Amino acid sequence: MVKTVFVTGGAGFIGSAVVRELIRRGGVEVVNIDKLTYAGNIESLKEVDSSENYHFSMSDICDGVEIKELFKKYEPDAVMHLAAESHVDRSIDGPSAFIETNIVGTSKLLEASREYWVRIKKSDPGKAENFRFHHVSTDEVYGDLNDPEELFTESTPYAPSSPYSASKASSDHLVRAWGRTYGLPVIITNCSNNYGPYHFPEKLIPLMIINALAGKDLPVYGDGKQVRDWLYVEDHARALIKVLNDGKVGDTYNIGGHNEKSNIEVVREICTLLEELAPERKPTEIERYEKLITYVDDRPGHDLRYAIDASKIERELGWVPQETFETGLRKTVLWYLENRDWWQRVQDGSYKGERLGIGV
Repeated sequence: MVKTVFVTGGAGFIGSAVVRELIRRGGVEVVNIDKLTYAGNIESLKEVDSSENYHFSMSDICDGVEIKELFKKYEPDAVMHLAAESHVDRSIDGPSAFIETNIVGTSKLLEASREYWVRIKKSDPGKAENFRFHHVSTDEVYGDLNDPEELFTESTPYAPSSPYSASKASSDHLVRAWGRTYGLPVIITNCSNNYGPYHFPEKLIPLMIINALAGKDLPVYGDGKQVRDWLYVEDHARALIKVLNDGKVGDTYNIGGHNEKSNIEVVREICTLLEELAPERKPTEIERYEKLITYVDDRPGHDLRYAIDASKIERELGWVPQETFETGLRKTVLWYLENRDWWQRVQDGSYKGERLGIGV
């Protein structure tokens, strides 16, 4: 029997990678549930949108009635919950949307899942036994690392710094509560910084690539020494599917790329790759792309270092990333060079017409 998986936020950066990977593998029906906010882009799913195993519902997880109807219609075997407001800067400027989507939306989805799960326990005990609610979270819930040798583990206490990370921490707690109180079969994953194709252009790596090609400043917060563990998005998608299929109910798995880099290192590596891959695109008045780097005021509450200990998922489930930062970044830069239409349509806003079925 073909399994049915709900992917919330399946038109987003990580969600679309999960949807594409699930459809490529076959043997599963995927229902993409996405509200299509600014970060949701249907054009990221052109590879799969003609598949008979792919379904899209433009729905808001905060609409409990609508979500419950989707459960009745499709009767899923699993939920992969990726829908979230996720940009730290936006959470500082307007935290309310993060509270609504990440906390209230998660609670609505949990309740719809619980009611459905209780119902199928009576009608189809085998299906209920195998049902999973997989909540996808972030390493930012753990806060900041001061010790250069320290890593985030699954037992690291939560200490979120931004409205975004606080809202994700809240959603993690809700998921665990629904598992503990109601017995809902939940699994949580916390990932490090993702990068790769189809990344929204306001994020660090795509922003630097696109600005450099346009001869614009490459703005780096503070001194650029903030360290992140970088994870190629397709490696993350493979890890999430591995956890969904083989993870232990009630457990948490940290997913990282083993690629600690400071922001300024990342920007300089992008510049070096562009010197090699796009020398003809460099503005004539610029000697090297690196000359475009500028330093701007740091953002409030900026954490200095995140680093994931991914030994549990490696040890228990056998997952390891396939990409190094060097191979993944090269693939990413090449993708942005070869897919100018995609990011230009995001920049000029014309991609939003796709969600309405309008050719813009």
